[in-house]
Amino acid sequence: MTATTENASQAPPARTDLHAPVVDWFDQHARDLPWRRPEAGAWGVMVSEFMLQQTPVNRVLPVYEQWLARWPRPADLAAEAPGEAVRAWGRLGYPRRALRLHGAAAAIAERHGGDVPTEHSQLLALPGVGEYTAAAVASFAYGQRHAVLDTNVRRVFARAINGLQYPPNATTAAERKLARAILPEDTAVAARWAAATMELGALVCTARSPQCHRCPIASQCAWRLAGSPEHQGPPRRTQTYAGTDRQVRGKLLAVLRESVSAVPQSSLDQVWHEPVQRARALDGLVADGLVEPLPGGFYRLPRG
Repeated sequence: MTATTENASQAPPARTDLHAPVVDWFDQHARDLPWRRPEAGAWGVMVSEFMLQQTPVNRVLPVYEQWLARWPRPADLAAEAPGEAVRAWGRLGYPRRALRLHGAAAAIAERHGGDVPTEHSQLLALPGVGEYTAAAVASFAYGQRHAVLDTNVRRVFARAINGLQYPPNATTAAERKLARAILPEDTAVAARWAAATMELGALVCTARSPQCHRCPIASQCAWRLAGSPEHQGPPRRTQTYAGTDRQVRGKLLAVLRESVSAVPQSSLDQVWHEPVQRARALDGLVADGLVEPLPGGFYRLPRG
């Protein structure tokens, strides 16, 4: 075997053979989620994408339904104070997402006549919208051809194509290149593939307990064919919550969300026993624009 032939044999295949089984599986097993229904529209898709970042579906569902009932269009949200978005966000976590979604809604109302833009570049130009969200909205709402790389998709690709248990801790250029390389050429199939790979990672190719017996591409999965080797890369990041500034911030915000008027410092002092950490958490909320300080030691959610 020549060197050229040997190198060619070691090159990863295009893996177009994965498209049909994954999409067919999705057609049969996709969850009936409100943001996947036609009536959700592009705004419903965008709201879901903001809410689903680092938050499981079961926690998002009730907040999503309440949000869309209150603000069925971007302009409805934009007309409210940003603090109302933070209030409605409830306990979804990472509340800066609420401010970013409010900012995106305001930009949509101002620049696009109240309609979520269809062009990827226009989506990417919205405040708070990054590469993933722009690609997801363009793909899921408008059926366009884009590589959509969330944690679930990255894990499916790491296992099925690269033979690794987990993807890198942060998305790499190589992952983006691979995602573009295996994206179906047909636009409609590509949009379906984006949703299908995400669902496969969420339901079957899970991080801790992959259910390979249910996987439509188990017989083609490089990781499984290699004997499911253990992760050899850097340690996986684990998120802690108890005792962290995140927990304190959440407790402070809970007091402010539940009050229709400004809250005195004395009320906030009761939520956490350690004064230095409590002050640091409150300062962080103010710096992030999630809390507005008022004269006399009072605080409230931002009014804009």
